Amino acid sequence: MRVPSLQPQTLLHAYANGAFPMTDSDGITRWYAADPRGIIPLDAFHIPGTLRQLIRQRRFEIRINHNFRNCMTACMTAKRDEGNGSWISNELIEAYERLHQIGHAHSIEAWHDGQLAGGLYGVSLGGAFFGESMFHTQRDASKVALVALVERLRERGFSLLDTQAQTSHLARFGCIEIPAVEYQKLLEAALLLECRFV
Repeated sequence: MRVPSLQPQTLLHAYANGAFPMTDSDGITRWYAADPRGIIPLDAFHIPGTLRQLIRQRRFEIRINHNFRNCMTACMTAKRDEGNGSWISNELIEAYERLHQIGHAHSIEAWHDGQLAGGLYGVSLGGAFFGESMFHTQRDASKVALVALVERLRERGFSLLDTQAQTSHLARFGCIEIPAVEYQKLLEAALLLECRFV
């Protein structure tokens, strides 16, 4: 279904009902909902041993919301460079920046030598975090950002990390697929929580 509005309250209402926007190859942004749905159970998150070693080396500095727009733009560019196009459009960047300004969209960024090396962004609502996209220009930078995200969600009492879909990359960290009906129950419970991402 074509998206009639990308104003913050419309976006938040969509997320609260299990929907998310994507811009298709024809340039039109539409609502989507996945069934099955990908999630990373926070209590079953797995960090590969080699990544643990890298994190201990403190090669990357984690920053939260330091440069949200650049992080999201980098995600868009990375998808296009992979040759499959990108579902992130300039229209969506503007929409999520408005959501960021009112405290519901966030970036988790991995910096190295003063440069943005990787990261991810997503939306927080209640006790749910909806991961949208990630990128890296330096190896493992986005993985370090993902670990930082999960640590933050655990610390602040979040109960749901939504990835929309399971990928082989995310499966290494414990991402699973569940039926949409089950996802909706988890989402409804998460929305009752009062969690603050920042």
